[in-house]
This record gives sequence, C-alpha cells and structure tokens, in this order.
Amino acid sequence: MIITKQKNFDEILQILGNGPIFLIGCSECATLCHTGGEDEILAMKEALEKRKIPVSGYVVLDPACHLQNNKRMLKEHAKELENINKILVLSCGNGVQTIAKLFTEKEVLTGTDTLFLGEISHVNEFDRQCVLCGECLLDLFGGMCPVSRCPKSMLNGPCGGASGGKCEINSELECVWDRIYQELKKRGNLQVLSVIQKPKDWSKAGAVKRRI
Repeated sequence: MIITKQKNFDEILQILGNGPIFLIGCSECATLCHTGGEDEILAMKEALEKRKIPVSGYVVLDPACHLQNNKRMLKEHAKELENINKILVLSCGNGVQTIAKLFTEKEVLTGTDTLFLGEISHVNEFDRQCVLCGECLLDLFGGMCPVSRCPKSMLNGPCGGASGGKCEINSELECVWDRIYQELKKRGNLQVLSVIQKPKDWSKAGAVKRRI
C-alpha cells in the first residue's frame, strides 16, 4: 500500500486560502493510513469550518486513483463542485493527479505527503518495503530489498557503520544487510554475497504507462 502522512494543519490552511473548498478522500491506502478516510475527511471539514472556511461537500472515492470510477462517483456531487475553485485531496500523490485530470479548471491541492510503498507492520505503524525501481532483486537477498530498506540503498553491504545489527543512521533501525546475511546463512546460500552487484539500471524505473 502507499503510505502517506497528513500535512501540518497550518500548512494546509496556508495553501487553501479562504475557500469554499470541496474535500476528497480515498477508501483504500489513505483510509488505512488514517490520513484520508471518512473520519479524517469529516475531521478536516469540522476544523476548516471552525476557521470560517466553507466546505461545499465531500466524497471518499473508491479509490482516488481510479479515473473512470472517479468520473462516476463525482457526478453525484456536481452541484457541490460547481461553484468552488479549490479541491483539497487527502490521498496519495497518484490520487491527487488522477483527480487533477478531471478538474483542469479548478485548483486541486494535496493535504498529504506521499512517503513510500510499504506494509502495515502494526496498527498505525508502516515499514517501507519497495521503491518501485523496476528491477526486482528480492530473490537474491532472501526476500528483502536493500534498495528500499537500507537508508543508503546499498547493493553490496553492509557498510562499515552497522553495529550490533543496527543501522548507523538510526540506532532503532535494523540493518537490513545483517538480516539478509542471517537469512542467507540459514538457507546455506551465503555464496550469493560473493557476487558484486552492478549499479542499478534506473532506466527500468522510467515506465510511465503499462497495459495488460
């Protein structure tokens, strides 16, 4: 899932101005992150109205990144959207851009920051798992990705700063290369680490459209 965090409320106020505003959330990733589900949309509506910023309406799209579904759902809110110039979207950047395609005459603003593609490790706790690099190497490293899970994105690790299985950048963070070593050792497959990995071909991450 795509992990987001809600922007500071004062920052949101700064980009919104006076309104009126229409609010859009997302039923999937932003709901699970508690950044743009119905609860967060209603809380944002209440907070804005307390600041005398009128909210013409709101909708939680299912999901915000589904262009054709958005067209269908937003038709039901045509009157609420008719006389407003600004739309505040609480979803990932993908959802914001999808909505912006539908409202080229309006100012589409984002109330969240998109962080990474990750997993839910605990309630309200998310771990970065993937950076969508287009060249997956999980089979080499015991099912763990050093590009996303090492702060230095090292392909040949560990670095000299890891200590006691912890990262030198953040002592609370497990060194993924220590994890990789332990996993490959358990599998009797440490010889994989003797192969020096070439720099990643980031051109493989450049695809902007794919049809199935």
